[in-house]
Amino acid sequence: MAQAKITVNGEAREAELPATIEAFLVSLGLRPKSVVVEHNGDAVAPSEFAGRMVREGDRLEVARVVAGG
Repeated sequence: MAQAKITVNGEAREAELPATIEAFLVSLGLRPKSVVVEHNGDAVAPSEFAGRMVREGDRLEVARVVAGG
C-alpha cells in the first residue's frame, strides 16, 4: 500500500491505496452500513463495498444515511 490521492466529496485527500471501499470507509471512522457511496459516478451497493477497489485518481461521494421521521 502507498499514499495516493483521491477525491472524496469534492475534496482532494491522501489515502492508503489500493483499498476496498469498505476498508477505506473504516479508515475514515465510518460504519459501512451507515453510508451510501458513489464511486466514479456509479452508485455502489453496500454488498459490493468489500470487493470494489479504490485506486489513485478515483472519485468517491459518501453520504451518511440518517433515519428520522
